[in-house]
Amino acid sequence: MSMTVSELLADKAKQSPSATLFMVGPEVGVEQAIALMTEKAISSVIVSDAGEMQGLITLREILAALNKQGGSIMQAKCRHVMKINPPTAKLEDTVDHLRGLMTEMHITHVPVMNHDQLVGILSFHDIARSAIKDVAFENSLLKQYIKNWPASESPTVSE
Repeated sequence: MSMTVSELLADKAKQSPSATLFMVGPEVGVEQAIALMTEKAISSVIVSDAGEMQGLITLREILAALNKQGGSIMQAKCRHVMKINPPTAKLEDTVDHLRGLMTEMHITHVPVMNHDQLVGILSFHDIARSAIKDVAFENSLLKQYIKNWPASESPTVSE
């Protein structure tokens, strides 16, 4: 059975107990959003107004705005750069579904919603870390199985 988004968020919280959702208002300057992302070593920030998600800014949106507007992007407001209505995931979605969504839409971050409430954000990095952990666990199980293989059941090679 595939891992759910809820389980992935819980695993992320174990990896980084101080993980916080970082938010800025739509009228905050892009320069401030970039400073926050740099200071916190994060690659996305939620744009929120009155507790509701309005959009998402990732490195991709910043680079696209920089390409389009040049250095003047630093004086722009976050509402001019953010991705409006970004795709979201639900807690009960599978990680396979999330991975497919991210791959198909060429996105690196997906906000996670519980009904109408934002509860987290997952990145492709979070999915990759989970996959590596799963493969390492399966690898250790296989090694244990092989190590404990009964000698009498060992396959023989005939000539």
